[in-house]
Amino acid sequence: MKKGNASAPANVDEYLARVPEPARGTLNKVRAAIRSAAPPETTETISYGMPMFKYKGMLVGVAAFEKHCSLFPGPGVIETFKKELEGFPTSKGTIRFPIDKPMPASLVKKPVKARVAENEAKKRR
Repeated sequence: MKKGNASAPANVDEYLARVPEPARGTLNKVRAAIRSAAPPETTETISYGMPMFKYKGMLVGVAAFEKHCSLFPGPGVIETFKKELEGFPTSKGTIRFPIDKPMPASLVKKPVKARVAENEAKKRR
């Protein structure tokens, strides 16, 4: 959970350790789906106080908030998968889902794979 006065966690495991259940379990499931869709050399880091996954640049981020969890794949990906994301509140670069109900793994993997492709295309230019 984001707290303004708490120091930023050192790594993703520390971030998750601070997140109360059921959000922690939800984020762990989303994390597993991200890891399974991302290339093996993808790294995890903390950026803006939340877990981020990097592969040739930022891929996606995740975070737990008081009333929801979020996946941050960026605005282009949300537009691409707009139809499949119906039923999940979205904003410019964010997909929100309940703290006790992770997004389906198959739906998490699509934006991750799209972001991998975007980052690989950028590096080729």
